[in-house]
This record gives sequence, structure tokens and C-alpha cells, in this order.
Amino acid sequence: MDRSTIVESLKTNDIEWDILIIGGGATGLGTAVDAASRGYKTLLIEQFDFAKGTSSRSTKLIHGGIRYLRQGNISLVTEALKERGYLLKNASHLVKNQSFIVPNYKWWEKPYYRLGFTLYDSLAGKLGFGKAKSLSKQIILKDIPDLRAEKLRGGILYYDGQFDDSRLAINLMQTVFDHGGTAVNYLKAVQLIKIDGKISGVVVEDQETSESFDIKSKVVVNATGIFTDDIRRMDNDRAAPILQFSQGVHIVLDKKFYSSDSAMLIPKTEDGRVLFAVPWHNKVIVGTTDTPVDNAQIEPKALAHEIDYLLAYANKYLSKNLASTDIRSVFAGLRPLVRNGKNSKTKSISRKHTLFTDESNLITITGGKWTTYRKMAEETVDLAVQVARLDKKDSVTANLKIHGWTKHNNREQPYAIYGSDAVEISKLSSRNGSLDKQLHPELPYDLVEVVWAVRNEMARTVEDVLSRRTRALLLDARASLECTHEVASLMAQEMGKDEKWISDQIQNYEKIANRYLLSYESKI
Repeated sequence: MDRSTIVESLKTNDIEWDILIIGGGATGLGTAVDAASRGYKTLLIEQFDFAKGTSSRSTKLIHGGIRYLRQGNISLVTEALKERGYLLKNASHLVKNQSFIVPNYKWWEKPYYRLGFTLYDSLAGKLGFGKAKSLSKQIILKDIPDLRAEKLRGGILYYDGQFDDSRLAINLMQTVFDHGGTAVNYLKAVQLIKIDGKISGVVVEDQETSESFDIKSKVVVNATGIFTDDIRRMDNDRAAPILQFSQGVHIVLDKKFYSSDSAMLIPKTEDGRVLFAVPWHNKVIVGTTDTPVDNAQIEPKALAHEIDYLLAYANKYLSKNLASTDIRSVFAGLRPLVRNGKNSKTKSISRKHTLFTDESNLITITGGKWTTYRKMAEETVDLAVQVARLDKKDSVTANLKIHGWTKHNNREQPYAIYGSDAVEISKLSSRNGSLDKQLHPELPYDLVEVVWAVRNEMARTVEDVLSRRTRALLLDARASLECTHEVASLMAQEMGKDEKWISDQIQNYEKIANRYLLSYESKI
């Protein structure tokens, strides 16, 4: 999977694609998989890296959305629970059944939430993950020994899905290639080409060489997430904005502060939010916030009051007192919420996706969430087929195994998260003993994964490797900084880069990683 060869082919071959997708996040990649697996000539372009934005900064949950049930949005919950079942079936190496506990501190909470989760399970039908049940105080404290026991009355156990978001994105990219499609990172759409007012292609700029060239396509899909309005204004400079941004912040802690294998859900905080503590890669993620933000940023920064909010709530429920110095990493993502014209509170805006076509035939898909990406993609390709007048072919993704799927996935084996690729990674490590070395004592990754990312996953920068091919930046930002030089040197060797490239990569990564470290004195 050589990016340079792919880009050169795009420049020199005068091919007209059936469907061209702008945006390499969950929605764009899902759309490319759906289109390619139907047999359409499919191309996806991404101006940054795959899942660089919101799609790598989620709470790491594949879920129906219990808060939407509380809002009365039954159809959204039902659709998400169905899609959750498909994902567990088709990407079992990345998605797993996760137990959740809802601690109850008031007399009415147990019957109230038991009723809600019973409905939640019934909506999942045959694709359910397990039945909710009531737990005693003693059982909950045995399962979550770090939970504050004072006034605890018991709780509810239920089941939902957990996954690794950017790893799924990379596997989706590989699935596009598996089915004859093409996906390229660091290729930016800079202009829409039109004939008689209808879009017939895109002018792109290679972000590595600054070269520009044209790409023809019968239809273009705008799946750019938080940059949706930018592409719409590229099409029509008078297009009114349709997005409102909400920032979600998470803090990452060592497992010693939350030793349970069950996640914890606080279904309603004092300001009406939902809060999670989720075990993930031997750490625990606490999140999330819901802060209105005015502008789209590819690297949003957590605000001091958001971090203080998460620390305060963690300390409200956990017995070990947390300080800001205990945080290993802080990451923030922006949700592209579609304005409803009524409510300015982002936590109340529906996560339902929006799909439409402009007069130029530009198709826009936005909103939604990771769990429903497949359904969003199916609807988008259906519309693209209609707009481009392509031969109609039905979607097959409900039963399509995603790259890496394996029938027998042992999560304890080396490189298990790579699924079926784990065998080849182990072979690569065995052939080259120097790669059979841990990247950092605090990180669960080996040097062989750096080489694999460059050769097989289109990793182009140190950040690509440490943030999205591995999750080092999110698990422990400081530790990731300490292995930057070794990663850059190994990548340079693989890619034929010089010392200046290594130096530039280290500097660029340091600027990004510093945003994941606390840069203020917390009030908590």
C-alpha cells in the first residue's frame, strides 16, 4: 500500500470515478466501503490522515445511546442498537461486549433505570448483548472496589459495546482496498470542477508535494465532518452554515484509580449530561463534556473548566482522590451537530444524521455517530447511485466482514487488535529481531508496529503512528513524547527520509502532543 504510487496513478491516469468521497473519517470511510463493495469505482480523499479529527476522539463506545432513550428518540436508539449488533459481528477483533454498571444513590433510581434498560434491551431484539439486571450494594463494590460506598444503594448492570475508533477507521480504509476501491490521505480538495453547473470532479492538492491536479467523478460526496460547511461554501459561497459544534473532552487515568473491568455510567449529572468511566487498553477513560464551540479546529484543546469538571465528577464517585497530576492524557474532539433552529444547547441537539443533495449534485452527509456509520453510508451510496444514474446494486455491508476480522480472535495473543493481520506482524517481528522490542515501558506497543503502519496502513507521519495506528498519544502523552526520536528514525529508514525530515517530524509531534498534556494548575 504505497501512497506515492497511488498518487502518481491518480495524476497520470485519466479515469472517471463513479463515486468520489471527500473526508476520511468514520462516515467517509464507511461510504467508501459500501460503494466499493457494491462494485462501483470508488475513490476517497482526506486532507489530513484518516480519522485525524473527531473519529479518533470518541468515548470508544459502540452503543444505542441511553440518553436518547431518555429524550424519547426511540427510532434513533433502535437503529443504533441494530448497527451495534452488525459491528460486533463484522469487526469482532475491535468491538467487544462491555459490561456497564450504573450505581444508584437514591431510592427511586434502581426501579427507574431498571425499567429504562429493560426497554433498551428489548429494542435490540436478537442483536442484544445481554439482559440488564439489578445488583446489590455488596456485589457492585466487589466489581468496582474503587467506588465510593457512602449512601450507595445498589445499581443496574447492563451491556453495550466498546471499540478502538481509529483502529476501526484504518481497517475500513484497508477494506476499501480489499474491494477494489482507493483511499488516499493528505490529499486535499481545493476546488470543485463543474460542467453546466453540475459537479464533475475535484481539483486536489497533494499536501506532501503541494502539487495540484484534477480528478473526474460522476458524483462527489461531502463527508467532511466538522468541515462540512467549508465544502458546501466551496460549492456555493452563499451556502448558510448547517453545523453547530460541541466539544467533548476526555481524561485518561491509570487503571489503579479504577481497577474494574466493568465500565461505569452516570446517566445524569447535575447539569444533565451523561458521564462514563470506561476501561480501555489497560487505562480508564473518563468523559465526556459537551461545550458549545464556535469554530472548527482539527486539533481542539481541552478547556481548563472542562478538565476540572471531569476531575470533580470522578472524585465524587471514586474513592481514591484524583489530582490533575494523575492525568496521563487529555483529548478533545468536536461533534458536528446539525442545527435544529430551536435549541442552542448542544447536549439537546439530536445526533441523527442529515443527508441531502445541492443543486450542483453535491451530496452532503453529516451528523450521526460512529455506531451508525454503516447505515449512514448505505443511505449515502443509495443517493449517489440515484444522482449519478449508476446501475443499481444493493448494499452488502450488513454482512460484510471488515479487514482484520477473524473467526477465532484471542484477545490475549500478541497484536490481537490487528485481527487476522496479527500473524503477519508476528512473522515480521520474528524475521527482524530488532523490531521485537517494546516502544516504551509505559506503552503496550512494539517497534514492529511502526514498520507495519508504514508498509501496510499508509502512516506518513510520527503523529499518524503514535496517535492513530497505535494509541500511544491518548494513553500516555508524555511517554509517547519520550519515544518520538526512535519512531521518527525507524519511519525515515522505511520511507527513505533524511535527518531534516526526522527533525521536522519530532518538532511537529511535540507541538501536537503538548496539547494532550495539562498546561495549567487544576483547581481540583
